[in-house]
Amino acid sequence: MRKLLVAVAAAALALSACSSEGGAGSDGEVTITFWDNNGGPAREPIYKELITRFEAANPKIKVEYVGIPSASVQQKYDTAIAGGETPDVGGVTTSYLAHLVGQEALAPLDDRINGGPLKDKLLPSLVETVRQTAPDGKLYIVPSSANMDIVWYRTDWFQDAGLEAPKTWDEFISTATKLTDAGANKYGYTIRGGAGSVFQLITEAYAYSGVDNFFKDGQSTLGDPANAELVDKIADLYKKATPEADVNNSFTQMIAQFTGGSVAMMHHNLGSYSDVTKALGDKVAAMPLPVGPSGKRTVVPNPTDGFAVFRNSENQDAAWKFAEFLTSAESNSYWNEKVGQIPANTDVRSAAWIDSAAHVKMALGVLEDPATVLVPAPVYLPQYSSITKTDSEPQYQKVLLGELSAQQFLDDVAKKLTEAQKEWEDRK
Repeated sequence: MRKLLVAVAAAALALSACSSEGGAGSDGEVTITFWDNNGGPAREPIYKELITRFEAANPKIKVEYVGIPSASVQQKYDTAIAGGETPDVGGVTTSYLAHLVGQEALAPLDDRINGGPLKDKLLPSLVETVRQTAPDGKLYIVPSSANMDIVWYRTDWFQDAGLEAPKTWDEFISTATKLTDAGANKYGYTIRGGAGSVFQLITEAYAYSGVDNFFKDGQSTLGDPANAELVDKIADLYKKATPEADVNNSFTQMIAQFTGGSVAMMHHNLGSYSDVTKALGDKVAAMPLPVGPSGKRTVVPNPTDGFAVFRNSENQDAAWKFAEFLTSAESNSYWNEKVGQIPANTDVRSAAWIDSAAHVKMALGVLEDPATVLVPAPVYLPQYSSITKTDSEPQYQKVLLGELSAQQFLDDVAKKLTEAQKEWEDRK
């Protein structure tokens, strides 16, 4: 099996993206490879600018940028690890951090963070999230950004219809229905029914139910009847206030519908800021996920983004220097202003752009509200990704199509999460 993995790795890694070949050259220069774990036209120019700044400040270090689509990044990392051809430094989120740590692919960064200018300059909640993700509690990534699920909405549609942004799920469903004119190819909402659907659905379910813990007495709460109530409500919107094609929607199709002018509301996160504002300008705004009958606001935090230094790198010092540069106050401010996310470096909190970024200010207000309850999903579980993606997304499509009940669907996922959590606890 190992030989097979290595062979697959060698074939797949035509990427010139592998770790730098050896140490410093005779002139003292080194080239490190950086994998952007969410590569694409929106983010690549931002990283290219930061790399230019870094190389100007560190003329002995060159950075080779490689953009990896987020949908395939975990597979790319797995292939690279199997082939011994990992990059020097790469973007990693807590959604697959435990998987990489389990393969001993990453170098711990605690000493480097505590021994440099980032000490006590990173949001404590993000640092704690990263620690919780690793079985040994070490920091294998330096966090860079916080994100939050929100609803983007068309302000011009709302204004024309005389509607205000809904605050409750009942208002949300009523609004989506009022904004739908199927004959004119206009729909109030777009459901993410394909790739990446279940994680979004989970955030909606807990926002509705107000259930304040992902596990109680070792049992997943995902199957709580109030969560199933929300899934039923969303499924009931399908084809009534959403396009029929939504059952197969990934992010790509969903945002194409929203920016293309056929839907009024789209649930995603702050990370789609550049896409929606580039297409719609000031005709788009963000609101928090509505609350349910309990009136409590519960938020399932997004996985934390950060940068990792790979253990296989022969230039770990240079790789860390680049990761540290990316999370410095100046770079972290530049990056998060461009992508519209919450900076991890606390020195950025006083930056002027945050006051003028309404969506970031709104998200900060939700996260900093003492009444908000955070319900962290167990992204640290090595099986979390497969349970909520490979196993569950086809089942959710059956719910949308009326072939499976919401309660049975959630009970099945909850059972798998409970078993995975027990394995995790037993290994500690």
